[in-house]
Amino acid sequence: MKKYILKRILIAIATLFLITFILFLMEKAMPGSPFNDEKMTHEQVQALYAKYGLDKPVLVQFWNYIKNMMMGDFGVSYSLQVNTPVTQIIAQHFPVSLTIGLLATVVGAICGFVMGIVAALKHNTMIDSLMTGISVLGVSLPNFVVALILSIIFSFQLYLLPAVYSADRPFISIILPIIALSTFTMASAERYARSEMIEIMHSDYIRLADSKGISRRQLVLKHVVRNTLISVITVLAPLMIDLIAGSMVVEKAFAIPGLGTTYISAIQANDYNVVLGITFFYAILFIGIMLFVDILYGIIDPRVRLDKG
Repeated sequence: MKKYILKRILIAIATLFLITFILFLMEKAMPGSPFNDEKMTHEQVQALYAKYGLDKPVLVQFWNYIKNMMMGDFGVSYSLQVNTPVTQIIAQHFPVSLTIGLLATVVGAICGFVMGIVAALKHNTMIDSLMTGISVLGVSLPNFVVALILSIIFSFQLYLLPAVYSADRPFISIILPIIALSTFTMASAERYARSEMIEIMHSDYIRLADSKGISRRQLVLKHVVRNTLISVITVLAPLMIDLIAGSMVVEKAFAIPGLGTTYISAIQANDYNVVLGITFFYAILFIGIMLFVDILYGIIDPRVRLDKG
């Protein structure tokens, strides 16, 4: 298991380096400049390029960026928040996205997992059809459509919840974004939990355990649900990154000052350092959570741990 984890870490480092290099080249190939102020003269723009080292060859810029990044310096913002360190921008906007993303993940996972279990236990009944219909609807509707529907109903018709994020009422302001973000997670968890649980319940070892007189409750909780959980975690792992980052469209819809909104603004402003810093941060989150899930597999299912060993 230790060798497997070490191998994954080395692969992760190489992947992060490759992602940074490709994105760095793509940014340099993009039209426009981070200094788009029409009031600036050509000489002033060139002076800013020289100040930030943007007048040097691309490979030299990349090498300097990597050296500084290894020291924890991701540069400063060129235009979004002028001369503000990128790490400070991420620290400022990430907590909002983290709160909304984690809560949406928890709500969606729990609701979807419970719905999947109920649908599997009531297989081929009206309850099963209802749960399946809800999951299909949740997968089909984009998050921003759900966000708009929720805003129309609860904000503009019933006047129960705010349509725009307010720092004065943060807990009430994030209710609608959490529901909008959790629908796809809930639908995905329900579908996989239902199909996996039905398959497990018809497997040979479950039939053998049932023939030995094990109570149905113990059989479901101890054997079926535990094995179903592995499949659901596989689905939730990549979805969790998107939710923690905060769906960019949903953040825009509710005017949430999260990392997703900042990311879009940085792309529009050609703020290279902010885009690179947030992308690198997203990549670390994704790789870190996937590594955590692999380790969690070994805890939930000892067979995985033995295979990896």
